[in-house]
Amino acid sequence: MSHLVVPDAYPCAFCDYLSGARPFTILHRNELAAILVTREQRGIAHLLVVTTRHAPTILDLEADESHAVMDFVQSAARVIDEVEMRHGISVWQNNGVDAHQAIPHFHVHVAGTVPGGGTDWDHVRELAIEETDAIAERLRPSLSV
Repeated sequence: MSHLVVPDAYPCAFCDYLSGARPFTILHRNELAAILVTREQRGIAHLLVVTTRHAPTILDLEADESHAVMDFVQSAARVIDEVEMRHGISVWQNNGVDAHQAIPHFHVHVAGTVPGGGTDWDHVRELAIEETDAIAERLRPSLSV
């Protein structure tokens, strides 16, 4: 049994995005994982890698999901490097309220660094779907999964 306390945020936003119940930009997906373009761009091309099955934390992943997620994290980092040509790539993942997890569905952030380094932890403007779709269209031709 896990000691993690996950956020009480249901219905799950990521499940809604993946099912099409709520609009969101999906860069790529397969039966185990997906790469999303987040509407809160905290880096230059900030992507999210999520499991397609609802799994609240890293402790809930099955082995095949873990492998699929890591493959997609690496693919996301590679496409950011190739297309955005950033000097750094940040990768982070949070589990539980105390770790600042906001959505109770396992996900990994992958973002190219901003000018001056790091990522933007302040308030960022929420992009429209058309803007995240444009990011996906810029990245998709170079995505190798």
